[in-house]
Amino acid sequence: MSDLRSLARRRLLQRLALGAPLAALTAARLGRAAAAASAPLLDATSPEAKALKYVEDASKASGASTGSRCANCALYQGAEGSTRGACQIFPGKDVKAAGWCSSWAPQM
Repeated sequence: MSDLRSLARRRLLQRLALGAPLAALTAARLGRAAAAASAPLLDATSPEAKALKYVEDASKASGASTGSRCANCALYQGAEGSTRGACQIFPGKDVKAAGWCSSWAPQM
């Protein structure tokens, strides 16, 4: 009987050893997704947006190259095909994928 308990205990410990890192990884991913979903949209009239000439529609930006917009900027961190996403220039804020600012840099 003690051999069966020993095997059961060993299996339990193996499963816990595998489950703990997976649970931590899942929790971290969920936390990042929740943080990304809750970022407010950058207000184009805010001082930081005005300082970098941010506009929500790149076609209305003076000084923007044809085809340049936040979605194809190296600093944009939004998901492919999304309408908005995070930007390294404006931490804690989302920008519109169709937007543009003077810090636009081509993706490599």
